[in-house]
Amino acid sequence: MKIKGQRFLLVEDEPIIGFALEDMMIEEGAETQFASSLDDAMELARSNEFDAALVDVNLHGRESYPLARELLKRNVAVVFATGYGVEPMTDDLANVPAIAKPYDIHAIRNAFDGLEAAAS
Repeated sequence: MKIKGQRFLLVEDEPIIGFALEDMMIEEGAETQFASSLDDAMELARSNEFDAALVDVNLHGRESYPLARELLKRNVAVVFATGYGVEPMTDDLANVPAIAKPYDIHAIRNAFDGLEAAAS
């Protein structure tokens, strides 16, 4: 999946990581909206159109799985980010790729490219 020109929802509860992520994605040509909480991210997901989302698994102690399910229902490509190692997700989210923090643009590209390849 190309990043340039795509609309991304970026969800990260650590401000420094979130700002760095947003800068990385903008440098790649993505249009971004950023949320630092599950509630804010759910509101953005329901009120905007996105092509893809990079979602932190743990947002201030709350799992972001409901957000991922909402995005997937809307045919948004979802990749999880986690600081706890890449572990299996719940059964219904097992096909959502996860990247481990600290991540870089190459890991992000590879995860979204993998989604595109799996869909073909």
